[in-house]
Amino acid sequence: MMGWAKRTTEGDAIAGDRRQDRRYEIQLDVKWKLIRRRRVLDTGTGQTVDMSSGGILFDAGRHLPEGLNVELSITWPVLLHNVAPMQLVAAGRIVRSSGRLVAIQTVQHEFRTVGVQAEPKAIPPRANRTFPITSSSAAYALGK
Repeated sequence: MMGWAKRTTEGDAIAGDRRQDRRYEIQLDVKWKLIRRRRVLDTGTGQTVDMSSGGILFDAGRHLPEGLNVELSITWPVLLHNVAPMQLVAAGRIVRSSGRLVAIQTVQHEFRTVGVQAEPKAIPPRANRTFPITSSSAAYALGK
């Protein structure tokens, strides 16, 4: 793996990687949009390699040019209230790119819900429906 993607260990923190933010190795599905002057130039899918509060390293599936802005929609592995799927949307600038690996410095991020797909409720056939019969409803049905 490239030197700039090297993970920090306790022994080499001073001499090696000097990032301020702790990086977490996590592989999540990502959709990316390459943006220049508010226009979407290209889109694609990939997977995160590692993340921190200041940046994200991801496999874009192909080379992306440094210096351009990118928006990532990352599938989040936890449901909101155990019901709603979520995604992390992060925007930033590509600071390094080597082959398919792209590193961005994030400038903005937020969690969004993706939406809940409700299962359709089965309605029992009319013959199987039951309704409680009371003396007043029976009298009404008989016209009394």
